[in-house]
Amino acid sequence: MRRPHGCPAARSAGFCGHGRCPALRGAPAFATFRPHHARVASMSESFDLIVIGAGPGGYVCAIRAAQLGMKVACVEKRATLGGTCLNVGCIPSKALLQSSEHYEEALHKFADHGVTVGSVGFDLARMQARKGEVVSANVKGVEFLFKKNKVTWLKGNGTIVKPGVVAVDGTEYAAKNIVIASGSESIPLPGVEVDEKQIVTSTGALELEKVPGHLVVIGGGVIGLELGSVYKRLGAEVTVVEFLDRLVPSMDNEVGKQFERILSKQGMKFKLKTKVTGAKKSDAGVELTVEPAAGGAAETIQADVVLLAIGRRPYVAGLGLDSAGVALDERGRIKTDGHFATNVPGIYAIGDVIVGAMLAHKAEDEGVAVAELIAGQKPHINYNAIPSVVYTWPEVAAVGETEEQLKARGVAYKVGKFPFTANGRARAMGDTDGFVKILSDKATDAVLGAHILGPDAGTLIAELALAIEFGASAEDVARTSHAHPSLNEAVKEAALAVDGHALHI
Repeated sequence: MRRPHGCPAARSAGFCGHGRCPALRGAPAFATFRPHHARVASMSESFDLIVIGAGPGGYVCAIRAAQLGMKVACVEKRATLGGTCLNVGCIPSKALLQSSEHYEEALHKFADHGVTVGSVGFDLARMQARKGEVVSANVKGVEFLFKKNKVTWLKGNGTIVKPGVVAVDGTEYAAKNIVIASGSESIPLPGVEVDEKQIVTSTGALELEKVPGHLVVIGGGVIGLELGSVYKRLGAEVTVVEFLDRLVPSMDNEVGKQFERILSKQGMKFKLKTKVTGAKKSDAGVELTVEPAAGGAAETIQADVVLLAIGRRPYVAGLGLDSAGVALDERGRIKTDGHFATNVPGIYAIGDVIVGAMLAHKAEDEGVAVAELIAGQKPHINYNAIPSVVYTWPEVAAVGETEEQLKARGVAYKVGKFPFTANGRARAMGDTDGFVKILSDKATDAVLGAHILGPDAGTLIAELALAIEFGASAEDVARTSHAHPSLNEAVKEAALAVDGHALHI
């Protein structure tokens, strides 16, 4: 996120991303920190910074600000820190994904490796308990980090009374600066009433006490596909209903089509270009009414459980934005400038409540950046180098632009692809579905985008995110030595393939 000394962007902006510029040598990192508001003497306590929300963006912001010498408080109404991601999102879902993958392997893959295990079963209650243990370890870890860095946890609902004042369950605190990091919530769908039992969001889907006979997922995005994968492996029939004509619409089209074929082969069913118009609950389950997105005859689908996963929206209710005068855009996001500042001096916003991808790591990067900006440093985020991952199996990961985006911009580009069927490590693992795809500028060979469908794609994409961050060419990636045998060699081969020089296909 921070640019090195020799980085052209850093030179052109006139700053050193490492905070080691001559003017700052010998001074503390927060030497240029200036308050936006004077302390309020009548307040219970005053802080240099109050962060509202302790999700990945908020808690990371609070920790970084404390490292820079500020007196920091973080407001969180949950009983535990970590926000949606650690409590009812990223972490618990990955725990269930991992458990269900182990079961799937024991049931269908161990025999190919000569491993015999006899009768294979699963204990959903134990899976859920283990998920809780994983969540507990993570949220307690954040609490430890708060204590280590002397961040004050203000427990309760946070409201901005006015610029410079935050109330937490009636007690007011003074803040020279305020960062809103309140995250997002599931988007509702008219006619589909969530009860977190029969009709669930991701929160309820993580707490099911038994595997549904038929799970219908409304929405073919990341959350729906990941949780659908969990219950498909455990024996549920899974049907995904998607309004658009493809899954995960932001995905590179070629990758998306292959991804859909693989999931279909695994047994998932898809009803694309279809909209849900109603849901009726009974003791027998849920009767969904659907019809073609373009219009046409309606039909019904009987489900035991329905997962509503059509997306998320900024969570800004109850924050006092109106009274503070903080402006929102037409989609309910907090308006900010290029430095996370709202229209009100001293109030900033990051993460899911502002424009951009709703990703935990994007929020974390913004949390660090805004803390450093408040401290007078000059951080930088290259949003084109932020990866995204779908944690199904195989995984799907991407960074930079898709072919469709490059075509729309009129950019001349080259394509290099390499399949995992030709990768020695993937063969040894028995995971050969998918491929690596690299897009580079036709004139300069700079990596413009990378897309991976395959085993451990979420890990493999990091190399290509780094390539984009540092302006590397496909040749740079190709000439970098990659360990053999490793899945990473598929990345190297795809980079070689950009100029038609792949060696192992």
